[in-house]
Amino acid sequence: MKSLAELAAIREKMKDKVSMREGSNDIRIVVGMATCGIAAGARPVLNAFVEQVSKEGLTDTVTVSQTGCIGICQSEPVVEVYKAGEDKVTYVHMTPEKVAKIIEQHIKGGKVVSEYALKEN
Repeated sequence: MKSLAELAAIREKMKDKVSMREGSNDIRIVVGMATCGIAAGARPVLNAFVEQVSKEGLTDTVTVSQTGCIGICQSEPVVEVYKAGEDKVTYVHMTPEKVAKIIEQHIKGGKVVSEYALKEN
């Protein structure tokens, strides 16, 4: 970084990503980032959600954040989706490759991607 203008450009570029991670929108995507989640690959999953939400122009309606242990370590990486007025959906064994389908079908389309979702007993 050589100038204040460069710093301002970096700040502007990152502003949407920061607000997306700290917002309180109607849709929240929460990635489990405890030690077990990170070891299982949660960091690339979190990054994929941030990138995909930004790419799809959903930063005004979707917040992507992280949390500690969700409690189902054997199913990591775990992602929980909260939509106002709906039950929470828990996605398990997540990979960055699965993110686009969840954004397209669940976040934008309103249909749970059942093959990735935690099955209730």
